[in-house]
Amino acid sequence: MQHDMQTLELRIARIVEPMAPGQDADIAWACVWLEACGYPGLKLAVEALADPLRDLELTRDSIGFDLQSISCVFLAPAIIGDVRLKGRVFLRNVRHGLYLLPFTVREHLGIGCPVDPAFAVGGERAKDPYAEKLLIAARDGIAVDEALLTELEAR
Repeated sequence: MQHDMQTLELRIARIVEPMAPGQDADIAWACVWLEACGYPGLKLAVEALADPLRDLELTRDSIGFDLQSISCVFLAPAIIGDVRLKGRVFLRNVRHGLYLLPFTVREHLGIGCPVDPAFAVGGERAKDPYAEKLLIAARDGIAVDEALLTELEAR
């Protein structure tokens, strides 16, 4: 079933709000963005929302950030905020690194391979390779795994 991006984003935000208050809008936006670009945003969100640990004080050490396998579903906005203030950072022990991708594209930041357990975020992005996919998804809607939406709603 095809979903309108905006309607799907609002639906996901409404579902996620009790589980991640204050983060629901960012999680929903990134989830829909990833789905529109062909990535498993909904699957990663369902996995992350089952995690008991969701918060981490980001402190740069001599290498960068140790994310301690806490999902980027929850950490992405804070990581991007830090990069904007302090510049490029190397991440390690990354979980659900794909959730950083929509934020880096929106902020015109470079990103290493977000499926690796360690990569860098920062530098400038010269173009948006996802713009066309997002335009098509906005026009035609996107199909998501209905079972995952149902699982998310059941939590």
